[in-house]
Amino acid sequence: MTRALWIIQVLLALIFLFAGGTKLVMPAEQLTGQTPLSAPFLRFIGIAEIAGALGLILPGALRIRPGLTPLAAAGLTIIMIGATTVTVMTMSAAMALLPFIVGGLTVFVAYARWRVHPLPGRV
Repeated sequence: MTRALWIIQVLLALIFLFAGGTKLVMPAEQLTGQTPLSAPFLRFIGIAEIAGALGLILPGALRIRPGLTPLAAAGLTIIMIGATTVTVMTMSAAMALLPFIVGGLTVFVAYARWRVHPLPGRV
């Protein structure tokens, strides 16, 4: 179970680092081209995604405040609920499948690291 959680956490971290980094470096016109959301808000989401990605990995890897990992996953879940909703509203339900699946994985990590298999570490 521990290895499976780490694999999922690393994959999610890579996804969110890429998505967040893209939101930070992309020009504002291109960033807001397919969504009704403003560029500053999307840049804020990008920063939150990068912070969440680091929160999925660093507390467990450094064994410092491992309770932050389920909180990071829960925060990313909120972002993915919003992403799924906006995708359904602006595109289609079929396009919303990817953010829905990623959101499901963040829920799984949040629950598993909180209740099933918490990370060991210093408090």
